[in-house]
Amino acid sequence: MGYKAMIDANKFVEEQVAALQKQIGDNKVLLALSGGVDSSVVAALLIKAIGDKLYCVHVNHGLMRKGESEDVIRVFGEEMGANLTYVDATDRFLDKLAGVDDPEEKRKIIGGEFIRVFEEEARKLDGIAFLAQGTIYPDIAESGDDGHKMVKSHHNVGGLPADLKFELVEPLKTLYKDEVRQVGLALGLPRSMVFRQPFPGPGLGVRCPGAITRDRLNCLREADAILREEFAREHLDETVWQYFAVVPPFKSTGIRDGGRTFEYPVILRAINSTDALTATPEQIKWDVLCRIRDRILAEVPGVNRVLWDITEKPPATIEYE
Repeated sequence: MGYKAMIDANKFVEEQVAALQKQIGDNKVLLALSGGVDSSVVAALLIKAIGDKLYCVHVNHGLMRKGESEDVIRVFGEEMGANLTYVDATDRFLDKLAGVDDPEEKRKIIGGEFIRVFEEEARKLDGIAFLAQGTIYPDIAESGDDGHKMVKSHHNVGGLPADLKFELVEPLKTLYKDEVRQVGLALGLPRSMVFRQPFPGPGLGVRCPGAITRDRLNCLREADAILREEFAREHLDETVWQYFAVVPPFKSTGIRDGGRTFEYPVILRAINSTDALTATPEQIKWDVLCRIRDRILAEVPGVNRVLWDITEKPPATIEYE
């Protein structure tokens, strides 16, 4: 399927604001606010359409990037003045995911548990009838809906429980990522927010393949933070579409301080795309790669190898699960 023509972002905002006001009426809306591009744009649309009838819930499922939840609280709770509830559900999610290694089952557990948390928060409020999500068209296509073959379930498409008690609000579900960014700019969101790194709904869960363990999650968070710091230092964060670290569920032999180690590898991936349906690897200068490698090996306990993924999509997907 080819990439569709770019939209008129201002016209889209005008039409969606009217459609949201008609759909929601005087009811309240609960928004699953991850802090990513898609949910941030949905938040801005809803603030424009219904103002303080929007209630945002940010759930820390223990699968966030380093400093991510703190950033969400600062930007949306303090700077934008949104009605924001922060829920630390780390143990709840990781306990349910313990020993689960099937990617589809992991995604459905994460998606289902998300909705349960939102339901619990909604019970504390009066008049919540709608659940807003940052679903975009590639989520629907890859989940096997709308006549497409299933690639992988997205938590906001394939993980919703059958007894969902909210009507969904998904104003971006016909858009691709670059179109979402256009809408964000049209709404006046800062470029730093609109062009931030795409981050999957299941979070680091899809970058920690197999059964998730806390030690691998810790390695992953630290390695990913180093990668992001070094890309920002080189201004690659302004040109590369997506970049991240992965820690697979196996170890290999290494040497440290003259002795044998048996530790995890870190896989690094940087790709460019416009529609998220295809992607090509970014060519990174060797000295930059070496500096990232050296920092990870020196600063992240439990890691003894750094690998670089140069695979296109297809045959690979962007994420590892």
